[in-house]
Amino acid sequence: MANRRQVLQLFKSLHRTRQEVFKNDARALEAARQKINEEFKNHQDETSEEKINELLKIASDVEVILRTSVIQAVHTDSNRIVLIPRKDLLQDNTPYFDKPTKKHES
Repeated sequence: MANRRQVLQLFKSLHRTRQEVFKNDARALEAARQKINEEFKNHQDETSEEKINELLKIASDVEVILRTSVIQAVHTDSNRIVLIPRKDLLQDNTPYFDKPTKKHES
């Protein structure tokens, strides 16, 4: 019964992430919704505990990748694309130093 709860929580989590990641993009929202539902439906009769855990791990990894790696892009004209990063993707820029042996002051 714990697996059923985990599956439902992950299913909901994937859909919430999908809504956040693809906000304002009806085509991507629908495609992601269909894919999530299709994958869960294809494996709904799985009974092997090991296989269920493996599928849960894959779904969890997909959710993390969507949340941390996907950036929306919008074509503004034939030669331009505008990226729309979410706040949770933005990180502080850390300067790169060729010789990290010395301490550099920022």
